Amino acid sequence: MARKTRRFSTDMPRESAKLGPALAGEHAEAPTIASLRRAAEGCERCDLYKNATQLVFGEGPTDARVVLVGEQPGDREDLAGRPFVGPAGRLLDECMHEAGIDRSECYLTNAVKHFKFEPRGKRRLHSRPNAGEVQACAWWLGAEIDELRPEIVVALGATALMSLLGRGVGVTKNRGEFVPAPGGFSVLVTIHPSYLLRIRGRGDPEAERARFVDDLAKVAVRIG
Repeated sequence: MARKTRRFSTDMPRESAKLGPALAGEHAEAPTIASLRRAAEGCERCDLYKNATQLVFGEGPTDARVVLVGEQPGDREDLAGRPFVGPAGRLLDECMHEAGIDRSECYLTNAVKHFKFEPRGKRRLHSRPNAGEVQACAWWLGAEIDELRPEIVVALGATALMSLLGRGVGVTKNRGEFVPAPGGFSVLVTIHPSYLLRIRGRGDPEAERARFVDDLAKVAVRIG
């Protein structure tokens, strides 16, 4: 597939005009999501491909009204080649179900498509992608959203949010809000489900889980 460029329109309120690289930068272009996935398989836009098992592209129906964007694949996703199949993914499934959202009707992907980790003995510990890696992979995320043309994009955590809307929007400041984006869709700001796993045994994890479900339920209300 020849690489072309595409830009989103900027028909959005002035206060939301500062966008992240996935929406403001240049993107890959392909006639279908399937061909986009094939093109991404050989991606070497940053160095993360060197140590990852494989690229983990998005999956879901091409007519999905809702796209959920996480940070990056984890250890289980890296081995399986599918997004959100590890512990955080299973928790996301449960919370989506409680919120009245059918995962099979959504498209799930990540801001970064290769697993970034630090080896610790036989374990591979998650390492947060840096700004350059997010920028490089925005080439693919922007193209996915451009092809899918969803009604709602759910930003799961700070990395996804930065890739989509830049640094002017924050998870703490804007959580639970729908932020208008170019192309006629809105971005719902919320946490990544891995946060709920990290706080177990501290604070009030049940209340945090309920709040996350409430965030997702706003999507269910919007799409009817």
